[in-house]
Amino acid sequence: MTPRKNGALDKAHTLIEALPWLARFHGATVVIKYGGNAMTEEHLREKFADDVVFLRYAGLRPVIVHGGGPQIQRQLDLLGIESRFVAGLRVTTPEAMQVVRMVLVGQVNRDVVGLINRHGPFAVGMSGEDAHLFTAERKQAVVDGVTVDIGQVGEIVGVEAGAVEALLNDGRIPVVSSIARGEDGTIYNVNADTAAAALAVAVGASKLVVLTDVEGLYADWPNSDEVVSRIAATELAELLPSLSSGMVPKMEACLTAVRGGVPQAHVLDGRVPHSLLLEIFTDQGIGTMVLPDSASAPAEPAPVAVPNKEDA
Repeated sequence: MTPRKNGALDKAHTLIEALPWLARFHGATVVIKYGGNAMTEEHLREKFADDVVFLRYAGLRPVIVHGGGPQIQRQLDLLGIESRFVAGLRVTTPEAMQVVRMVLVGQVNRDVVGLINRHGPFAVGMSGEDAHLFTAERKQAVVDGVTVDIGQVGEIVGVEAGAVEALLNDGRIPVVSSIARGEDGTIYNVNADTAAAALAVAVGASKLVVLTDVEGLYADWPNSDEVVSRIAATELAELLPSLSSGMVPKMEACLTAVRGGVPQAHVLDGRVPHSLLLEIFTDQGIGTMVLPDSASAPAEPAPVAVPNKEDA
C-alpha cells in the first residue's frame, strides 16, 4: 500500500474512532477555560480557535471563559504599576483594576473573538459584567491565620446565564472575560478557573475543560511525572492541600463543577496542539478527568453502526 493510502487510512480510522463520541456529545454544552501557553503562543492560539470551530460544526455548544495573567502583567509593567501577590492572588488596587479590565475586555477578549471569527460569524465577546452574568463579593486572603485585604479581587456568588444561553441557542460561541460586578457596582477581578466552573454549573454543561501548562494532575509530584487519568471528587478533595499553588484553583474548579452537577471535568495540557479534540473525540483522551463520586468509572459510548454499500 502506498504511503499516500496509508495516510488516508489513518485519517479514516481517526474519524471512525470519533464517531461514537460525536453521537454522545451532539448538542452538549462544553465550557472551556482558556489560558496559559495556549493563549500566548501564536501557533497554539490558531489551533485552539480551529478546535473550537470544529466543536461547533460537530454539533457541540462551546463556551470559552478566559483570563489573561501574562497580558495583564505586561501592561502593568509598561505603565509602571507595581504588582504584588498575596497567597497567590494579585493585589488589585483601583488603578490596577482599570488595567485588568482594559486588557481582559478590550484586548484579550477581542483577540480570541477575532481568531474564531476567521472561520465565520460565530464568536460573540462579553464580560462577566454584561447582563449581570457574574456577581461577586470582595475576596479576602488569609496569611498565617490573618485576614488580608487584597483589593478588588472577587469571589463569584451569583451567575445569571440567560445571555450566554441565548447566544448558544442562536448558534454562537460566547467568549467570556473573567470580570464580575458587585451588588454595589464595584468591578472585581475574578479567577478564570473559578468563573469557568461557576458558569459550567449554571448552564448545565456536559463538560468543563481547563487548559493549563502541565499534562494534568501528577500522582506524586515532584517524585514522579505519572499523570492521574481519572480521579473521583472525594479523593481529589483530600489531595487539594498537598497540591502546588498553581494547580489548586484549577483542581478546585473541577471539584466545584462535578459537585455542582457537571458530569465530567478535565485538566489538559494546552501546549499540546489540538488537545481539546484529543480529549473529547478519542478513546484514550489526555490529561486528568475528575468525576463525581457516584460515577468514578463512566461507561464508554455505545458503538455507532456505520452502513456499508450493501446496506445503503
